[in-house]
Amino acid sequence: MTNIAPIDAGKLRACTQPFYDARTLPSEAYHSDEVLEWERRNFFATSWVCVGRADDLAEPGSQRAVEVGGSGVLLIRGDDNELRAFHNTCRHRGHELLPCGASTQRKTVQCPYHRWTYGLDGTFKGGPTMAVQPGFDKSDPDHSLRRADVREWHGWVFVNASGDASDFDTYVGNLEGLMAPYEPERLFVGATHSYEIAANWKVIVENYHECYHCTEIHPELCAVSSPTSGEGIQPTGLWVGGTMRLRDGVETMSLDGKSAGVRIRGLDDDSAKDVGYYMLWPNLLLSPHPDYVMTHRIEPLAPGRTFVECQWLFPPESRQRQDFNPAFAADFWDVTNRQDWNACESVQRGTGGPGYRQGPFSEQEVQVYEFDLMVAQGYLTGGVREPVPHFSDVRR
Repeated sequence: MTNIAPIDAGKLRACTQPFYDARTLPSEAYHSDEVLEWERRNFFATSWVCVGRADDLAEPGSQRAVEVGGSGVLLIRGDDNELRAFHNTCRHRGHELLPCGASTQRKTVQCPYHRWTYGLDGTFKGGPTMAVQPGFDKSDPDHSLRRADVREWHGWVFVNASGDASDFDTYVGNLEGLMAPYEPERLFVGATHSYEIAANWKVIVENYHECYHCTEIHPELCAVSSPTSGEGIQPTGLWVGGTMRLRDGVETMSLDGKSAGVRIRGLDDDSAKDVGYYMLWPNLLLSPHPDYVMTHRIEPLAPGRTFVECQWLFPPESRQRQDFNPAFAADFWDVTNRQDWNACESVQRGTGGPGYRQGPFSEQEVQVYEFDLMVAQGYLTGGVREPVPHFSDVRR
């Protein structure tokens, strides 16, 4: 039996119609505690969720505890330099091995409750008095930590807590070809901003996917890029997105249109005019620019509350400029982010009121339609497993 989300199926089918007949998500998708719990189990736990950068776990013995789809996961860099993921649960009595959000550097993993100890590969090493206890077999593999799936991709770390997501390469699809020229794995994090927004996580993603609103709230962005520029791209993996084009004479997205960095190596003059806006399901927004890559990593906290970590990554050659300062990118996008957050919070309030209805899409909201289609189909089928059809395939 299909595990359908706790939303009226008729409302969801309205989201899956051909573009001109389709409607936005119903109010419950943004406001229901029950729906968010369903999403944690069926959208986040069963998907490849981005949990941060691999640089944060670069050294052997590095350990970090995260939450994925409602489950605790412990990330460990082994002596062999392999990154492994385990369920953050001691095999003795279930105590967390490390508090969620905490990091440490140790040669072993040790439970703080009864000192059961594990190797960096998760193998059980021992617990006080257990070795002399009759009938206890230290070599029993069931005493070792339970693995979770983990993958490093271009410097980001992804975890699948349930173990049943599709093959990662298939999951990413042709997004690989779009991101590879930027070599994100060699970029360094120049700035990080954290935000807590009073809006549902899907409102934030929807806002990211359209510039229909840009002329109204983003004068700085419109000065460097036309809201109607660029094009959508047909995904072959679980992602949605497209590009925008920099205006003539503009070097990058910054408050003055100038770059205080350097162009990412390998980009030709034409590709250096594009800025990408890609959402890798379910929680990573990737925005490659000619001289930096910006990401938004999204964590839903409540139906109307979302944590967003925004980072700006730069090529190492940027440091060779005496006047290099990541603020040229971070300041521009902090202004733009805060304009967006105000709009998202207003949408969150409005979608909870009696005046809200499932509305139609503008032709400038094609990627919003594709994202909502992905979500609605996932609600109806128990999870997101297939790429969405592109606009050209769903007009009528």
